[in-house]
Amino acid sequence: MQKVRLILVVFFYVIAVQSQQYKIDTSYTIKSTFTKLLKKYPFITIPEVTTNQDVTAMFDLVYNKEQERTLHFDAFVNTKKKKNPAVIMIHGGGWRSGNKNQMQFLGKEIAAKGYSCFAIEYRLSLEAKYPTGVIDVKNAIRFIKDNARKFNVDPNKIAVLGCSSGGQMAALIGTTNENPIFEDTTFKSKHSSKVNAIVDVDGVLAFKHPESSEGDMAAFWLGGKSDEIPENWKNASALTHTNKNTPPILFICSSIPRFHAGRDDMITILNENKIYNEVQTIPDSPHSFWFYEPWFGQTVSYTVRFLDKIFK
Repeated sequence: MQKVRLILVVFFYVIAVQSQQYKIDTSYTIKSTFTKLLKKYPFITIPEVTTNQDVTAMFDLVYNKEQERTLHFDAFVNTKKKKNPAVIMIHGGGWRSGNKNQMQFLGKEIAAKGYSCFAIEYRLSLEAKYPTGVIDVKNAIRFIKDNARKFNVDPNKIAVLGCSSGGQMAALIGTTNENPIFEDTTFKSKHSSKVNAIVDVDGVLAFKHPESSEGDMAAFWLGGKSDEIPENWKNASALTHTNKNTPPILFICSSIPRFHAGRDDMITILNENKIYNEVQTIPDSPHSFWFYEPWFGQTVSYTVRFLDKIFK
């Protein structure tokens, strides 16, 4: 009897530890942001995405499990073809908040246009500092390539799309293809995390830049302020890594300049190396515009047109 009690005590202790291993910041949501924006933009609506018979949705699939921590993704797979270009989707929230559910609307709508889309869960700054979240997404890319047949994916046609801080991460992931600093050597996979296109939706390209005003949230994720840990601020900036090997990139921008920090310098390098790039700025739009109509439809349209140009 005592042995049984001991086993039960240990069991519930483990459950308690697992449930309290990290805090979750729920401050950045589609609903709360909608309420804030409605005062200035009373015409906005949350998009209605209809079910498409060609798209199969799968939720909370596991791509990595490390001891007590399991990481998931949602998949939106177009079943008309056996090999679609893939779109890896990274949510925003200042590297601290948000979740993969926020990419469902974009995932479903882009998948309906002939893609396989994947909304990735990654570890946020309350749980793990830079570059853990970036490496998480790279591991997810490798897992999806390993299971390309299951998800109707062409492993040679991979795009990474991110919004806000997710856009910053998408640009960093795309500019650090096969960079060992950002690769997990313990992750078992037959593939690299290389991507072939980037869609950066209002994500900064340089943390320390005359146009940048990144502050406490960036410092918290990066492990210190720019004068305390300058190497992280430099290496976490996509601009630092932009070169002749950078894949084509689409910038979808709000009307707020600080979210474009480093973009024009990056474009200069891309143009020097004859790498295709495109800027679409949505006039009089707030940050988080991609969640709401009339900007949601524009975001989908710009994205699909760019991806079609690169992959089809």
